[in-house]
Amino acid sequence: MINIQNLSDFFARNVEIVKMQSQGLTHEDSLIQLPFRSNCLNWVVGHLLANRCNILALLGAEDLRPGVDLAHYERESDPILEDGPGVLHLEELLGHLDESQRRLAEALQSETEVSLQREAPYRDHPERPLSYWLFFLYFHDCYHVGQTEILRQAAGADDKII
Repeated sequence: MINIQNLSDFFARNVEIVKMQSQGLTHEDSLIQLPFRSNCLNWVVGHLLANRCNILALLGAEDLRPGVDLAHYERESDPILEDGPGVLHLEELLGHLDESQRRLAEALQSETEVSLQREAPYRDHPERPLSYWLFFLYFHDCYHVGQTEILRQAAGADDKII
C-alpha cells in the first residue's frame, strides 16, 4: 500500500501540473472547446475541484461546498460551452484547488494505515476500504490532469509539452 505522505504529495503534484498547464492562459482560453464532444479546461479544473471535495467529504473533512457552487462541474454535468452564471473564472478555480489541496493534506495527516482500512461508502457503490476509494479517486484526478495538456495546446499555447 502507498503511504499517506506519498499520496498527499502525489495529489499536490497534480495541482502543480494543473497550474503549470494553466499558466499564461486567460479565463476565455479556459472556455475553448475541442472540435468534438468534450469538456473545456475550465470544466476540467472545476471537476478536479469537485472530485477533491468528494475526497474531503469521504475523509470526514470540511470541503469547499456549499460555499463554492460546483454544480456546473459535477459528474455527468453538461459541458461548459460559454461563460455564464455559475461558471467560475479560471483563477478562482485554481485558488480553490490550492485550498482543497491544503485541506486534503491536512485530512490525510489525521489518517493512519489502519484507519484507511475502515469500510466506507462512495456514491451508490458498495462499501470498500477507504484506501480503495482514495486510490480510485486519485486515479480519477490523474485522468483529468492528463487532459489539461491537450486543452492547453487547444488554447493556442503551442509550447513545450510538460
